[in-house]
Amino acid sequence: MTDRVPFVALVTCFNDDETLNFEATRRQVRRQVDAGNAILCLGTNGDFTALTFSEKVRLAAEVVEEVNGRVKVFANVGTPSTYETVLLAREVEKAGVDGLAVITPYFIGCTQEGLYTHFVRVAESVQTPTYLYDIPARTQNHIEPETCARLAEHPNILGIKDSGGSKDSLDAYLAIANARDDFDVFSGPDSLVYYALENGAAGSISGLGNVMPEVLNAIVKSFEAGDLKAARIAQERFTALRVDLYALGYPPAMVKRALFLSDPTVGASRQPALLPTPEIDAKIRVILEKHLAAA
Repeated sequence: MTDRVPFVALVTCFNDDETLNFEATRRQVRRQVDAGNAILCLGTNGDFTALTFSEKVRLAAEVVEEVNGRVKVFANVGTPSTYETVLLAREVEKAGVDGLAVITPYFIGCTQEGLYTHFVRVAESVQTPTYLYDIPARTQNHIEPETCARLAEHPNILGIKDSGGSKDSLDAYLAIANARDDFDVFSGPDSLVYYALENGAAGSISGLGNVMPEVLNAIVKSFEAGDLKAARIAQERFTALRVDLYALGYPPAMVKRALFLSDPTVGASRQPALLPTPEIDAKIRVILEKHLAAA
C-alpha cells in the first residue's frame, strides 16, 4: 500500500438553470487541492445520476485539467448496464484519470455472479486501474466479501470504496486487502475514517470533506505522520458535524446545501433533489456556525 490518501467526493456545481457550472466546479477542485485532498468526481455527492453521458465525460476532463497532476483523480463511471458502463469508462479514461470507480448497478437487481461478470468486463475494457464502489443503501446491490475476494484477483481491479455504512462491511473488505499487497480499501462513511485507517485502509473518500476539507485532511495526514491524538481529535470534529448535518436529511443534499450557504456559486442540485426551505437553511446555518467556528 502507498501513502494513505484523503479523497473528497467532489460536488458538481450548477447554474441557476441547472446547466453545469464548470468554472465553479474548478474552484471547488482548487479548494480541495489546496487542502491537500485528492478528488473523486462523478460520485454520489457529485449528482452523477443527474448527469448525461457527455456531461460526465466533459466534467472528468475539466477536473483532470484543473488538477494538472497535483493530486490523484478518480471518476465514477458506474451505470445500471454493463454496456453503458464500458462505453463511459473508455471515454472517461481518455481524460487521464488515475482510477475508475465503478458503482454497483442500480435499479436492476443483480446476483453475485452477475456483479462479478459486470466488474470483470469493465476492468478488462480499460487500461486505467479500476475500483469497486459498494453503496447498497442507494443501489440495492451489495458486493459480498466472497465476490470482492474473487474480484481482487483480477490484475486491473485494485481496490474498493466501501460505503456500506457499518464496521462489519468495512472489516470484511479490509480482511481481503490486508491479506494481499495489490488491493486497497477506501472508507466512505465519514464517521469511520480513523477506524478504517487504524485497520489498514488506504484512505477515505468523503462527501463531508466538501464542507470541512482541512479536517478530513488532518485525520488522514496526522495518522500518516504518527500523530494519532491529532487524528482522533480531527475525527471527533468530523463526526460531530456529520451527526448534526445528516440528521436533517439525505446526506449528499445536506452537504451540497451547507456548501451553498457558504458559497452560492456551487448552485443547487438538479431536481428532484432537495428543495431548500428557509427552515432547513436556518438549521444548517446554526450547525455550520457551531462546527466551523474552530476551523
